This record gives sequence, structure tokens and C-alpha cells, in this order.
Amino acid sequence: MRSVSGALVLCYHAVSPAWPAPLAVTPDALERQMRWLVDSGWEAGTFREVTESSSSRAVAITFDDAFASVATIAFPILSSLGLKATVFAPTAYIGQAVGLRWSGTEQWTGTPHESELAPMTWDALGTLMEAGWEVGSHTKTHPHLTQLDDASLRAELEGSREACRAGVGRACETIAYPYGDVDARVVDFTRDAGYVAGATLSHRLAGLGPYRVPRVGIYRDDRWWRFRLKLNPAVRRARQSSRWPDPPAKVRQM
Repeated sequence: MRSVSGALVLCYHAVSPAWPAPLAVTPDALERQMRWLVDSGWEAGTFREVTESSSSRAVAITFDDAFASVATIAFPILSSLGLKATVFAPTAYIGQAVGLRWSGTEQWTGTPHESELAPMTWDALGTLMEAGWEVGSHTKTHPHLTQLDDASLRAELEGSREACRAGVGRACETIAYPYGDVDARVVDFTRDAGYVAGATLSHRLAGLGPYRVPRVGIYRDDRWWRFRLKLNPAVRRARQSSRWPDPPAKVRQM
């Protein structure tokens, strides 16, 4: 596997025309962003493919949490442009009636937007894989991995990898750490569990090897100029620097 510090990996979550959650981009915004990638000569691959690519124009489009809207809205948009992506699935929720509820989404329970929390099914994930997409792990229950004891950490990593394999019939080789929460111990357990690459999500884009591949988060309030700025090579280089300041604790990560 090559050095992945320069890989461009985008992180999305849900897609919705009406849900005002920061993690839900609109269909129009997603289509415009994806079309720009195509028109600009970016070569979209799965997360695993991009971590192994030597192309300076390789981009991985990833979706955390496996919201049902990825299958119903994002998939048709990307397919129309000849693009594929990666979905990182929290396996305990897939195909369940209960929504994707944890810190950061649970406040939408009991609101008119509660249906937006619906997860994908294994059949839907299998359909994406048949179209060339990748299905990776987002653990079993979406915890802060650094806060777990060793036994619980091992269960989240190994259990979700096995559930993915059983659910879609193919080996699960990659993972995205919930909340971008990872440290050296989590990396060691991730490697021991059989994964070959891990995706983070942080304000700073410094790459620390294949198990800490940084991603650029894209959110609902990212206007067109801000999306372009986040992908600007000079900005991305600046964000790789140790001098790039960390945001205040209450500010969400980019």
C-alpha cells in the first residue's frame, strides 16, 4: 500500500432536500459537487482503491452511517455520472426498524424528520456492491472507540467486520472510526482485526499511515465556494501541517 497522506477522500453522511441537519447535504448540492469532480478530471474509486492508487487525481467518495437516503438519493446521482463510492455501515443498525440514533442524531427522534434516521438494509448494500461500490465497517454500535475497554473494542471491530462479510457476502477490509475517534491502541486493534485501512475525520488532514487516512468532511452548510475551498490543493496542504490550528471543542470538525 502506498503512502496515503495525499489521497483525497471526501466524507458525506445523509442526503435530503428537507432535513436541516448539518450532516445532510441536499440532492442538488451533491449533484453539483459530483459533476464538478467529473468535469475537473477526478477519478473516483472506492476507499480501498484510492488508498492503493498512485494517481494524483484519485478521489474516494465515502458515506458514513449507511443512511437509507444514500441508496435512494445518492446512489442514483452518482450512477448517472459513472461514479462509485464507499458506505461505512454500523452493522447493529442495518435493516433494523430502529433509526440511526446516537449522540449527534438522537435529537431528531420524535420530530417530523425522524424518518431521515432510517438505515439501509443488507439487500440495499448488496445492490451497491454489485454496482462497484464498497461496503466497509463503521463498527457495530457507533461508539467512541477510544473510550472502550479492550474486550469491547475488539467486539466492535471484529463483530462488525464479520457482520459485513455475512451481510453482503464479501470480505470487509476497511473501516471508518465513528466521530473520527482513534488513537494508537485503536489502530493496533484495527490491524489485528484484519482491516487493511481506516478512515478518520478531523480538522487537520495530516496522514498517519493506512489506518489513519484523513477525510474532508462535506456538510449541508458548505456553500459552493466553501466546497471548492476545502478541495483547493493549497488549503489541503495547509491543513496537513502541524501548524494548522485545532478548532474550539464545541466546533464540529470539517
